[in-house]
Amino acid sequence: MENEMFSFNELNYSGFQDKFVSIDPESDGGDMATKVPFYEAQEWRDSDYGFHQEKLREEEQLQQSFLDYVQFDDLRFHIFCPPLKTCLDEMTKPGEIQNEIQEVESKEDKSYPFSLESLQLLRNHSNEFKQFRSGRVIEPSNCFPPTKDTGQRLSAEEIIRLAGAKFIQSAYQGVDVSSIFSNPFYLSGLSADDAKMVELAGFLLASAEKIGNQQFDCASRLLKACSNFSSSVGNPVQRVVHYFAEVLRERINIETGRITSKGLGSKQSFDIEKAILAPNPTTLEAYKLVPFCQIVHFAGIQAIVENIADAKRIHIIDFTIKNGLQWSILMQALVSRREFPVELLKITAISTGWENLIETTGKRLTSFAQTMNLNFSFKIVVVSDFLDLKEDLLQLDDEETVAIFSEHLPRSQITLPNRLESMMRLIKKIHPCVMVVAEVEANCNSPTFVNRFIEALFYYTAYFDCVDACMERDDSNRLILESMYLGKGIRNNIASEGEQPKIRSVKLDVWRSFYARFGMVEIDLSSSSLLQANLIMKNFPCASFCTLDQSGKSLLVGWKGTPLHSLSAWKFGL
Repeated sequence: MENEMFSFNELNYSGFQDKFVSIDPESDGGDMATKVPFYEAQEWRDSDYGFHQEKLREEEQLQQSFLDYVQFDDLRFHIFCPPLKTCLDEMTKPGEIQNEIQEVESKEDKSYPFSLESLQLLRNHSNEFKQFRSGRVIEPSNCFPPTKDTGQRLSAEEIIRLAGAKFIQSAYQGVDVSSIFSNPFYLSGLSADDAKMVELAGFLLASAEKIGNQQFDCASRLLKACSNFSSSVGNPVQRVVHYFAEVLRERINIETGRITSKGLGSKQSFDIEKAILAPNPTTLEAYKLVPFCQIVHFAGIQAIVENIADAKRIHIIDFTIKNGLQWSILMQALVSRREFPVELLKITAISTGWENLIETTGKRLTSFAQTMNLNFSFKIVVVSDFLDLKEDLLQLDDEETVAIFSEHLPRSQITLPNRLESMMRLIKKIHPCVMVVAEVEANCNSPTFVNRFIEALFYYTAYFDCVDACMERDDSNRLILESMYLGKGIRNNIASEGEQPKIRSVKLDVWRSFYARFGMVEIDLSSSSLLQANLIMKNFPCASFCTLDQSGKSLLVGWKGTPLHSLSAWKFGL
């Protein structure tokens, strides 16, 4: 039953065969009459779409009115956002949140503002949309019909940015955040719903500041107000605030000794990696409806195929096998090769546990390979610790061409640097023809709590906004995805520091420096890989909001201009 529920056929990969072909670069991607294997795609010419050149002024005057923030509209990508539904039975009016906590500030000692570093970080996020120096690779096409609403509402990220800008203003003015948000003129120009959401986001920022200053009583009152007007079934801003407030409350309870990290129970024990391995409808539904994984998988497999183009015996080492869906893509690409027919495809899955779940993945892949008459071998290497992973366990053959695929593994080892370095020394011994790495593109590894909070807030706001566009509000799988998967990610980034290792993220530039230490060289993702990313993106109704950008030789996959994932390819230098 589980295999049927989670079969490759359900994803219709056999029906995606046309997607593994090149498209005439002059066409719009819809003419599939002329087909060649997708690893032989013609060079695809990047179009110079460019970015909006407007930038906000470096310094905002302290006494400016809300009307000065119309520049936010100028910096939009002019993409229509679906109207937000009213998801709470009774919505608060602008100012009601402030009324609930109007006495909080007077009961506490005046807080110290964010550090200069944190304020600058918040300013960087609030001033402008993400714009990449290398230029846009693919300009999304608008696939949503015009709205019948007379007013255009702000996106979730715009709301957070506006709240951040006003928070900065209050910090420089030396006034309480509740005062700046209670100013009626501040709310002018916004719809009632947007004003309520900006106010809500502002108090979440204020609660994080209080926690950073260890003013826990004040922070608790602010979080109570956040909880009253947020919801796990609301609009994206309400959902983001709900989960961040929940984790901030846990942090207060831990730091004040009310509970210990062990007392968090199932929230702490939920294992994302194990859940991804197990056949379950939530991960399958997210894979089908949210574009990022498929974009990264198709483009990443394209990069592998190009580097093993003439290999007959292929050995793939997967450090994070998960459900193995990406390898069905590789199989279809390999069987379509006219030259250099494959004699053997071998996949070695490396894990630190859950051998039975990985065996199930192997059986699914084996069955899929049999339907394609592909000679296939699947091996599992389970070690209790990555320090125990040795070259002889991989059973390498001199006649094999070895490629490595790693999805979200390095960031899981950031807090365990000796294991990360041990893994890299092993990879250097293996000397693969290519190593393809998919990672989260976020900088959530700062030792400063407030900095991690700011980075995580903007990252997860974009993610929740994406999920809102891709899945129905009342979809049970969406609720599980947000509460267990995204919620666990939030907890990992802003929970209390302790002895337990945390999964933290850094951006691509940091990984570049790290890989360079071991003699690895970043290589170009070909125009064919970028084309694959574009083709898959266009399969999704939310394609107009998805952004593909180049960073150096790598690909950044984002949402409305905010990068969320990176895909890069590496080789060892001569």
